[in-house]
Amino acid sequence: MSSADEIKIRLAQHQDVPAIIGLLADDALGQEREQIANPLPPSYLQAFDVIARDERHMVMVAEGDGGDILGCLHITFIPGLSYRGAARALIEDVRVDGRHRGLGIGHQLLNRAIAEARHRGCRLAELFVHQTRTDARRFYTDLGFQESHVGMRMALP
Repeated sequence: MSSADEIKIRLAQHQDVPAIIGLLADDALGQEREQIANPLPPSYLQAFDVIARDERHMVMVAEGDGGDILGCLHITFIPGLSYRGAARALIEDVRVDGRHRGLGIGHQLLNRAIAEARHRGCRLAELFVHQTRTDARRFYTDLGFQESHVGMRMALP
């Protein structure tokens, strides 16, 4: 893979799920959260099917010229009352294969997601990034995102 010019951004398909989970598990945080197995636990495929049927969600992948999945993201379109009833786009699970970072793949994925958010009338694009992911935070800042909130989470067993 020599450049992002050889990348195709498209909607994820059922057969892409193992590669997507592989990307999500490809760091210390992901290894704690994800379960890589062959075959994958059915919960992943079931979740993807729910997402794929819901027009408020899109999972996008960056496909290399050889058909390999090199990146992914999940975007959710949320209607809202604040900002005078503005819709917002929540972008999550952004990952690029570590062997292909720095080629513009992440930029292509995010630019496509932002274009889709604009097309759907969203007034805000938001994302969360773990505080330990300093490179990712710098990447998002370079794209024009601003740190504005402190996220909080509660696990629901």
